[in-house]
Amino acid sequence: MVVEPVVNATSGEIEGKMSFLAPAFEVGRVRMLGIPVEDEKEALNIVGWEEDWDPYVTLRDGLFAGKKGAKIMVDEELRDYIGRGLTSAGFETVGLGGEVEAVRQIKTQPEIEILKAVNTGTVMAIRAMRPCLTVGLTENQIMEILDNTLLSIGFEPFFDIVLIDENAALPHGGFVTGNNKIKETSMILIDVGAHYLGYSSDVCRSIFIDPPTRSTWHKLSAIPPWSATQQTDTEKEAEKDLLKQKLKVWYLVLDAQAAARAQLRPNSTAASVDMAAREVITAAGYGPYFTHRVGHGIGIKAHESPYLNKANHKTRLRPGMVFTNEPGVYLTGKFGVRHEDVYLVKESGEAENLCRKEARDPREPLPPS
Repeated sequence: MVVEPVVNATSGEIEGKMSFLAPAFEVGRVRMLGIPVEDEKEALNIVGWEEDWDPYVTLRDGLFAGKKGAKIMVDEELRDYIGRGLTSAGFETVGLGGEVEAVRQIKTQPEIEILKAVNTGTVMAIRAMRPCLTVGLTENQIMEILDNTLLSIGFEPFFDIVLIDENAALPHGGFVTGNNKIKETSMILIDVGAHYLGYSSDVCRSIFIDPPTRSTWHKLSAIPPWSATQQTDTEKEAEKDLLKQKLKVWYLVLDAQAAARAQLRPNSTAASVDMAAREVITAAGYGPYFTHRVGHGIGIKAHESPYLNKANHKTRLRPGMVFTNEPGVYLTGKFGVRHEDVYLVKESGEAENLCRKEARDPREPLPPS
């Protein structure tokens, strides 16, 4: 995708003209991407190249004919071979500048609406798949259910992290995860991102499964135990204590998220948002177990600037900025809890949750209206 700055002949404002470079046989797929355009009558500008052509020369001749020394600012994730190809065709390539970051940081109303749709939809997908969560399911099986749920509503999942109990003691899990199974008292951490119309979601919920109904529990209790190994009274007490700690930490992290949300207002520093959450967790004695920053910008990419960390005193929040707010507590060998929602900084001073509502109970990731 190539975005060219052009001057609107009517308003005199600088706008972005979007074009795509694609193999000729993929042009149809590009049109199916659903990229929104301001004027529905205006078709996407697609420069197609045959496989025996040089794509970079095709781009130069198709979009920049007669423009010597055209300069292209390339995204930091652009693959090296593409950068070298552009250079070989006579383009000057430079990295993203601060001006582009500044533009990305302040969202327009259409961008906000898309971010609201994709993040609310992602939380609703988690809610929709919760009835499928039963004792014995593995982390990998839960990921498959979640991906299929997101795909069914037209989203494109690009990452999901599902961690059960002690696997969640590292924020993104260890190198070997996927096989932990749900138990009756398991805490399940689900962190997921999806794309919709070119924008990203990034949501995390930490949940229990629903307890069996009374009739189901009665039937289960009549079945002889499959294992000869029974819990001792000491083990039962330890499990009860662990469950109490899970609940305590769950609500503590929710309080920390609320404290950070209160700082998501114009002219707050990025550091103040992080510190607000950190102070709540530290006061409860869990400070060393909150091991990452509280959030980051989000938009076209799941991770954008500015970053909400305790050292970022220079960045001042402005209306139109959108951030994740994701405090967490991680206890080695036990469990981890993280709550993550996406918020819009507003002129009024009260941040808007673009996921619609925060979690309110560990058994209900999206409370009903």
